[in-house]
Amino acid sequence: MIQLDHIADLTVLVAEPIEVGPTPRGRILPAGADFQILRRDGVAELHARYSLQTVEGALVYVENTGFRHGPPDAMEKIRRGEPVDPAQIYFRTAARFETAGESHLWLTRHLFIASGARRPDRVELAVYQVM
Repeated sequence: MIQLDHIADLTVLVAEPIEVGPTPRGRILPAGADFQILRRDGVAELHARYSLQTVEGALVYVENTGFRHGPPDAMEKIRRGEPVDPAQIYFRTAARFETAGESHLWLTRHLFIASGARRPDRVELAVYQVM
């Protein structure tokens, strides 16, 4: 039986978005990157790469890939950087971790999913281990 175990809540601060137009390419920014492909059907394909440091000092590389979609007016508000009620938006990702920190190697041996909320200046993720 599959169960989910909540392991962390992450808050990732984001800078002003750079819109490169109707192309799946972007440029890597210092300390991480968050690429989005905005499809014609209103779905945003999400590809985020960043590092975090645990309270113990271990460095963890994170790859988060998923989807975000909702009513067109709510998605347009997100694009403009305006607040949107997270209940209006489907925002789910699959997270993958890499680390050399001995006490955190378990992160490299399991599947993880996350539920997200996009705020004007940050992304909030609730991360769950698939048991």
